[in-house]
Amino acid sequence: MATDPICGMEVSENTENKLTHEGETYYFCGLGCLKKFANARNIELEKEQSGSYFSLLKNKVIIITLILVFLVGLSFIIPLLEPFRKSLFEYFRTIWWAILLGLILGGVIDNYIPREYISHLLARPKKRTIFYAVFLGFLMSACSHGILALGIQLHKKGASSAGVVAFLLASPWANLPLTIMLFGFFGAGAIFIILSALLVGITTGFVYQFLERHDLVEKQPSNPEGFESFSIKADIKKRMGRYSFSISRFKEDIKGVFFGAVSLGNMVLWWILLGMGLASLAGAYVPSDFFQAYLGPSFLGLLITLAFATVIEVCSEGSAPMAFELFRQTGALGNSFTFLMAGVATDYTEIGLLWSNVGKKTAIWLPIVTVPQVLVLGWIANTFF
Repeated sequence: MATDPICGMEVSENTENKLTHEGETYYFCGLGCLKKFANARNIELEKEQSGSYFSLLKNKVIIITLILVFLVGLSFIIPLLEPFRKSLFEYFRTIWWAILLGLILGGVIDNYIPREYISHLLARPKKRTIFYAVFLGFLMSACSHGILALGIQLHKKGASSAGVVAFLLASPWANLPLTIMLFGFFGAGAIFIILSALLVGITTGFVYQFLERHDLVEKQPSNPEGFESFSIKADIKKRMGRYSFSISRFKEDIKGVFFGAVSLGNMVLWWILLGMGLASLAGAYVPSDFFQAYLGPSFLGLLITLAFATVIEVCSEGSAPMAFELFRQTGALGNSFTFLMAGVATDYTEIGLLWSNVGKKTAIWLPIVTVPQVLVLGWIANTFF
């Protein structure tokens, strides 16, 4: 298996979506990631690589959609599937607007915010770097696997270990599109989830800066090459000077936002649909007594939820519906937050990538620093909300 350099997903080396550049072959989960990679490096694609974003037999969004549609159609014939259909429709009614708005905003961010700005802001070992990292993580529009790939690239470009970790923690559970989706699920309760995710990101970033000063985690060179001479302000001024409004330019911007939203949708939408399907199955067929007995608003329930989150490998957007189903069945907002956040803090994919690309000590410290914070905040939510 290979790793998609854009979204971080594991890809079979037998895929047709691959590209050889400067003697190295890259593998992609789909045409969206391949095109983004090629555009960033000014690579001209062959005609067959420039086809449609949607391939009926290969696009995961279409595959998951067809499976769900088939089960819904079957539910009109098999009464046993009727509770699943009703549960699934309820999820769609709850968050369709949040998904659509999130994808549009994600397309806007993807089209207008250069990633070089992020690399530059996260390169300096200063306290404000942590706030930059968390804020930029909040703005990013990718699934947790995509954020992992971006985080590793940022580290290679000079971002500190503390900045990368804070960025990773803030991104999957506090990014703008997912924020909108969480409000669709939890209402005002989403405020606690978002603020707590930001708090964990900031606190962990400061702890990592302390660990860096005492050589307890891997450190970057003090002056990453190329960052001192780069000015975001000057680059913005330069871009604005080149920009001239016209009908053709407006069409290009709309097209850029659209394809950014499509690319984001190809990364995250199938996870959302998968999560909605799994949550609908749980809501329809898992007895409420099970949730109350084992995943209720108790400290033992928090620990069991933490264990589930550790072993379940679902992208952030896919876990959100499952976390909402947990909240709907138990009323335990803290357990839902623990399920969401601990899935990032203890995820073996994230720890493994940090281990191999940033450093072993950086990876080992991640659950040690974050898990206690997650459990404390989960207990606070269960006690006072």
